[in-house]
Amino acid sequence: MPRSFSMTAPRLRVLVAFAVDPTVELCGADIANDIGLASGPLYVALHDLARVGWLESRWEDGDPKRLGRARRRFYRVTPEGLEQALAGLLQSHPAFRPRRA
Repeated sequence: MPRSFSMTAPRLRVLVAFAVDPTVELCGADIANDIGLASGPLYVALHDLARVGWLESRWEDGDPKRLGRARRRFYRVTPEGLEQALAGLLQSHPAFRPRRA
């Protein structure tokens, strides 16, 4: 992982979208609908998470002319990405923080 990489809110929201069902592949539009994140921050987060190996991606099969639209890029969470999603949730949610006197 690059030294400058940190868990931002958009990155965590994207990872959590995959934590619901780690076996599913999602395209950007599906993720945007699931978590309500605008396309700018969404695609930056997807790129960053793929760069560090927490997501993997593939292009949809098919010719755009036959599909009648641009091909979609599908993303899937990696085991390390799922681990980071759960760790990020535990750190960010007050219910999981230990009480200190």
